[in-house]
Amino acid sequence: MKDIVFCSNNCFVLYSAAVQAKNSENKESVPSLPQSPMKERPPKAFHQYSNNISTLDVHCLPQLQEKASPPSSPPIMFPPAFEAAKVEAKPDELKVTVKLKPRLKAIHSSLEDCRPPSKKWKGMKWKKWSIQIVIPKGSFKPPCDDEIDEFLKKLGTTLKPDPVPKDYRKCCFCHEEGDGLTDGPARLLNLDLDLWVHLNCALWSTEVYETQAGALINVELALRRGLQMKCMFCHKMGATSGCHRLRCTNIYHFTCAIKAQCMFFKDKTMLCPMHKPKGTHEQELSYFAVFRRVYVQRDEVRQIASIVQRGERDHTFRVGSLIFHAVGQLLPQQMQAFHSSKALFPVGYEASRLYWSMRYANRRCRYLCSIEEKDGLPLFVIKVVEQGHEDLVLTDTTPK
Repeated sequence: MKDIVFCSNNCFVLYSAAVQAKNSENKESVPSLPQSPMKERPPKAFHQYSNNISTLDVHCLPQLQEKASPPSSPPIMFPPAFEAAKVEAKPDELKVTVKLKPRLKAIHSSLEDCRPPSKKWKGMKWKKWSIQIVIPKGSFKPPCDDEIDEFLKKLGTTLKPDPVPKDYRKCCFCHEEGDGLTDGPARLLNLDLDLWVHLNCALWSTEVYETQAGALINVELALRRGLQMKCMFCHKMGATSGCHRLRCTNIYHFTCAIKAQCMFFKDKTMLCPMHKPKGTHEQELSYFAVFRRVYVQRDEVRQIASIVQRGERDHTFRVGSLIFHAVGQLLPQQMQAFHSSKALFPVGYEASRLYWSMRYANRRCRYLCSIEEKDGLPLFVIKVVEQGHEDLVLTDTTPK
């Protein structure tokens, strides 16, 4: 009889014919096993194994009816994992079905469970959306800003702020209105009451020089001379920037000198087109922006006196939050009672001041201050003008 080889825990155990005879009592009732196609091996019954395992109780499997066994087939070569599903088993061989399902990707930082994608139901049709842009033939002129503003104004969909009022201040030198370009005439500086000059127009005048503190000296002197000088470029009065070449009488406005391509130098000198050197020069100045603090030096006491002495004025004089309206007057018989050791109290004086409200902690209102006469003595009147309330009038015999 042939030996039978069993494999258990990677250990081979050979059972000889003696073991086969021990279990032969059940052969009559149990059919015999089919013959194994493996090669016959010589019996080996006297091997001892120390595998530290318990004794195996082996039972013979029921033997099936003997049938003609098919011819031995060559060993099966298993394909790789990705080709396992494509292998078709033969009818008589063991059939193995492998289904590969895609693994769902874990979504981090999400409390929801991963759900499988929705099914595509049978008969569902997918539609594609395409965009087609048609460009008309011919020249297309885009609308300008004014046309867009007019269109939005008709629709009424936007809130447009009030237009900025036009700046009617005029430079006494070049006669141009408003502030100029930074790299040009620059901003306007106040010279006197309603008298303005551009910074560079005054700075590049021949008589004017700048102090270390930024004060422009002799601006009024240059202005008086410019009223009699005519510009060589525009033939208008007010030219004060002359050519630095000796015995050259060409004189320009600052803006006209730039247009005439005069050459300016860093030492505050200028040469007309007839006397400037050819090509570039190391000391040539091509950028005229002034970002430092510059102001016109003037006598403020004399300026205030000239404002007070004027009768009918079309201008408002303001110092901080105090707006000056009228200076008033004093008669000879009032001189004794309408003054103190520090101030005069002219009758008819009127001024207004913007100050904190007496009713609200975070609001300002207008206080109209005036001086009147009562029984030969000054009467100080303060009228509180506040929106939403009636005017409150306060009077007393002293300014305090």
